[in-house]
Amino acid sequence: MEEGTSKSPSNCAGTDHGDADPFQWDTREDCQVRQILDRVADKWSLLVIALLENRRLRFTELRREIDGVSQRMLTVTLRSLERDGLVKRTVHPVVPPRVEYELTTLGGTLHATIRSLVTWTEAHQDEIAVAREAYDRRAAEVV
Repeated sequence: MEEGTSKSPSNCAGTDHGDADPFQWDTREDCQVRQILDRVADKWSLLVIALLENRRLRFTELRREIDGVSQRMLTVTLRSLERDGLVKRTVHPVVPPRVEYELTTLGGTLHATIRSLVTWTEAHQDEIAVAREAYDRRAAEVV
């Protein structure tokens, strides 16, 4: 094990970063921060969190709203978000059972961060489109 590295596989707080920025993400696969970022930053989680802002939705409503998500992937995403404490699942005792999903207080705080990301994306989408076109032109010239 590298000197200055914590022996706990899920703890990245004790890593010796040397002269590196201590607030830079730890890139090790077993780092909890990286694992949480992997979960909350995937496209399905982002869409679910965005859709659940200030409302409850049933599974079928979420699936209808999220273009391209499979039933299995939505189920896996919702379970992971529930496990992380970001989404609350409520089963109503009716026949057939009615299940609703909503953001927890913690999930609501994440939604604010996601909103900032979307705002940034909207503000810079034209610049990104220009950069992509320039890159594609250079790549086509090489071929």
